Amino acid sequence: MKVALACPYAWDAPGGVQTHVRQLAARLRGRGHEVLVVAPSTGRPAEPYVRSVGRPIRIPYNESVAPVAPTLRARGRVRDALRAFRPDVVHAHEPLVPGVGMFAVRATDRPVVGTFHAFAQRSALFAAAGPILRPLWRRLDVRIAVSRAAAEFVRKRIGRGGIRVIPNGVEVELFAEAIPARLPEGRRILFVNRLDRRKGFPVMIEAFRLIAARRSEAVLVVAGDGGDRDAIRALSPAVRARVVMLGTVPHRRLPPYHAASEVFCAPATGRESFGIVLVEAMAAGLPVVASDIPGYREVVRDGVEGILVPPGDPGAVAGAVDGILGDSEQGASLGAAGRERAREYSWDAVAAEVESVYREVAG
Repeated sequence: MKVALACPYAWDAPGGVQTHVRQLAARLRGRGHEVLVVAPSTGRPAEPYVRSVGRPIRIPYNESVAPVAPTLRARGRVRDALRAFRPDVVHAHEPLVPGVGMFAVRATDRPVVGTFHAFAQRSALFAAAGPILRPLWRRLDVRIAVSRAAAEFVRKRIGRGGIRVIPNGVEVELFAEAIPARLPEGRRILFVNRLDRRKGFPVMIEAFRLIAARRSEAVLVVAGDGGDRDAIRALSPAVRARVVMLGTVPHRRLPPYHAASEVFCAPATGRESFGIVLVEAMAAGLPVVASDIPGYREVVRDGVEGILVPPGDPGAVAGAVDGILGDSEQGASLGAAGRERAREYSWDAVAAEVESVYREVAG
């Protein structure tokens, strides 16, 4: 089968949607399908089956920044790429976001699958655009959401219609079998995400200040970059010296940092639809401390794979981390349960579900 995947966000920028599309494309190719990916990009993609259709524009959205290409030039390139490829099915990710996913829906007469990744408690702009977006919504032959939270978000604002929940896939084996990276000695706490307000990096820094006051051996390892990187300046020089800032780490190089750590923290403030970083941490056997928000609580069960704490509460984050570091049995139990649950999100299972949708719509 010939499958065209439309990725709305810059191919060479970090992000959960890009990771999802990249890994889905690889799995589909491994299952014998011919794949084309169209996406914005600042440079030429390394993968020969990925077509850059325009340079991204960074637009603030949902307390983050979306690197999208909502331009006429990108629309024309998407149309030309699909016409040349002649797919059996088009799979548009975030098809209601102005840009590549939306253009792919409009440019093809082939069956279309749409996947919705986003979640927010409120979105006045999205709700107001509902009447304009509904024709695109009706054009989708099958609608997929990566979580119940994402499904409910789009259903409330666009209208009725069936949405199937198929979660994000995770390269479970990659994280389960990694060799630990060399890091400073100590009890290592890992944070992996963009350093922006929505991901809770300032909350993590304040929590670490509290942890460091209790545990002189605590070390915070940070993989990611963004506008909130300067939050570490709030720490005293002595505590700041115990923070390892790795910057942006390519996804396939992340697992050794998981393998070298004891606890994973995800203190996002909200607006998370799923939590790929949580599943990756669980696959590595790490107990998780995460915010008790809709997308995250679908992945981590409080007291089973991790500890869920109120969003925006550094004291609660610090207390949960300190409890895990001080109780080896609890840490081992949470980690073992996480490994088991992570298997539910393996790409072998998820790709098979997506493939069955393609066969259904291609008929």
